[in-house]
Amino acid sequence: MLNKLAASELVLNEDGSVYHLNLLPEDIAEKIILVGDPDRVAKVSRYFDTVEIRKNKREFYTHTGTLRGERITVMSTGIGTENIDIVMNELDALVNIDLQQKEFKTEHTALQLFRMGTCGSVNPEVQVDNMLVTQNVVGLDGLMHFYQDYEFENEFSKNFLEKFPYDKIRPMLYFADWAEELGELYRDAKYHGNTATFPGFYAPQGRQLRLKAVDDKFLETLNDLGVTNFEMETSAIYALSKLLGHKAITVNNVIANRRRGEFSADHHASEKNLIEWVLERIIK
Repeated sequence: MLNKLAASELVLNEDGSVYHLNLLPEDIAEKIILVGDPDRVAKVSRYFDTVEIRKNKREFYTHTGTLRGERITVMSTGIGTENIDIVMNELDALVNIDLQQKEFKTEHTALQLFRMGTCGSVNPEVQVDNMLVTQNVVGLDGLMHFYQDYEFENEFSKNFLEKFPYDKIRPMLYFADWAEELGELYRDAKYHGNTATFPGFYAPQGRQLRLKAVDDKFLETLNDLGVTNFEMETSAIYALSKLLGHKAITVNNVIANRRRGEFSADHHASEKNLIEWVLERIIK
């Protein structure tokens, strides 16, 4: 593989920043909080002691500053693993590719990535407005099948594949797990679980408006296979982190229990609790 990248492979803006994120290498810290909603970026950075960088392009908003003397970044990703594909590759390019020369750096930088999001639960015993840390994840979106050399298997994945009954969906599946050392920061979470990452909000999550989902038991079946909760980003964050040599953890606030038909009575208050709880443990 040639070390020099073509301009069509690593696309940059006129100021030399990466194309979608609109960032330069000096704009980010090595600890990065990933949130879906652009409005949540300011809700997080208001807890920083200083904010030195505020940049945005499309749905990608970035604030970088300091917290208790350490540099930290919060960035919005928007919704879905297709956005995570952009975010992960461009973040990696910022620290592991010489953007001016378009060459790979000889020394690798490993980022620490903390997804801070919301999720729904498929386990009837999981209570809303509590923190859930993702240990294992199954992606149902197919993203990692576009990359060479990605392989992952553990007990969760073997059991899931063995019993997964949907033959049309099976070819899209891939798996990953957390960076255990980051998981140690959140060992006091009320829940640790196995997450399903879906490629959509409606039928993929069992919702039916005018269009029917694959069946009425999809979420229940996933729970029977060991899935605790579901959302739309973690599988790509975990899997691409493994390929690129970064460390990742997802901490989600459970705002809905689909099996019990419950939704958070005040998800804004629980969002605030999530932000404070995660930040308290990122930097001691």
